[in-house]
Amino acid sequence: MINNKKHYTHLFFDLDRTLWDFDTSSHQTFVYLFEKFDLKNRGIQSFDEFSKIYHKHNDYYWDLYRKGELTKDILRGIRFQATFESFGIDNKELIQNISEEYLYHSPRNVFLFPNTHKTLEYLYQKVELHLITNGFEEVQEIKMQSSDLRKYFKTIVTSEEAGVKKPDARIFEFALKRANAEVVDSLMIGDDLEVDIEGARQFGMDTVFFNPENIPHPGSATFEISDLCELCDYF
Repeated sequence: MINNKKHYTHLFFDLDRTLWDFDTSSHQTFVYLFEKFDLKNRGIQSFDEFSKIYHKHNDYYWDLYRKGELTKDILRGIRFQATFESFGIDNKELIQNISEEYLYHSPRNVFLFPNTHKTLEYLYQKVELHLITNGFEEVQEIKMQSSDLRKYFKTIVTSEEAGVKKPDARIFEFALKRANAEVVDSLMIGDDLEVDIEGARQFGMDTVFFNPENIPHPGSATFEISDLCELCDYF
């Protein structure tokens, strides 16, 4: 439950896996790519194995990118290159084509968590809404437009623009300055305990952990919700 005795007036949302159902969107995009590029006849017999191997590499390289040890351009290609190498496939043209198709279709393959629009439509009339995301700037903008979420947010801060990524305290400082907001009046809502919750907490912000699967955890969020509409009860 969220106690709004503090009268939060600025809500800062994460995008992926908080509003945008990244896993479902990505899965459906991979189904499309697997069929379009006929990967089964290229030596990848199992879609599930293809998806599993990709996500293993993607998580590894995204972690490096978040730490500043990898550039965006290298990340975009190397995650697919490593995936196909795991299957013994060396085809640069195929890898490039799939990478480009994924980047095009994934942000346009709209899947949102239940009650996203309902919740934001309500909150938009009560408080100022903002977004803080580590995702690629141009990709996140497409997601916001294709899902019709852009209209709710007064400010949108990407890690590329801020020059640092969550959980670095400087991105939260950057976002609050952009929003003309004070820490005491602000609340961060996100799904990642390390990146969103702990990062914001270290900066001094109260937090809401979005946990739709009700997964047990040792985190220390100020509040916790399993459905976005729970936010509406406290504003």
